[in-house]
Amino acid sequence: MADELILLVDDERNIIDFASLYLRQEGFRLLSAEDGLAALDMVEKAQPDFIVLDLMLPKLDGWEVCKRIRARSDVPILMLTARDDDIDKIVGLELGADDYMTKPFNPRELVARVKAILRRTEPRRSSNENTPLRIQNLVIDPARRVVKIDDREIDLRTKEFDLLLTLAENKGYVLSREKLLEIVWGFDFYGETRTVDVHIAHLRHKLKGSQAIIETVWGVGYKLEE
Repeated sequence: MADELILLVDDERNIIDFASLYLRQEGFRLLSAEDGLAALDMVEKAQPDFIVLDLMLPKLDGWEVCKRIRARSDVPILMLTARDDDIDKIVGLELGADDYMTKPFNPRELVARVKAILRRTEPRRSSNENTPLRIQNLVIDPARRVVKIDDREIDLRTKEFDLLLTLAENKGYVLSREKLLEIVWGFDFYGETRTVDVHIAHLRHKLKGSQAIIETVWGVGYKLEE
């Protein structure tokens, strides 16, 4: 991990300068944007390896920016929120953010979070891990990030795909909501598991017609079964 290009999106110049100082010391390259529209333009032109995205932005807020980025890219996104409200974090995660931090933050923690997310989201290199998984008429291709039921391709958002793949890789085993948060989102959300339930509901709707089903094990979590 070296020389990755990070896009910092925040309308507070002092936060950009402060975060840039610490990230550059770790060998990262930096770009910055101070509003949502400028951020989308830079994502299109520069194709950064990582995005630190503030929620409260002029012209276009961070939620909408995240939504538009996720429609065309799996680039890791760390959201910044000035409020310590669960709803901000839940909405950000449901839109596809990989992690969140609350302002004010320790820049050393920001660097650690960026490194951890980059490690976690590295493309899988093992050929075994890239072998498509087949569960009855459901096929999951990790390398191409494609899911099919029979010959029909299913449109899944980033975290929906990651969640389905995690359940498929552990077929028959019950995974708690906390464990799914840890594996798919990569951190402990302090007991808040509603985002897992929301993503499971979306997956069940999209997987209609599949012979693989997501079962609820009450009081424990979820498992994928044929």
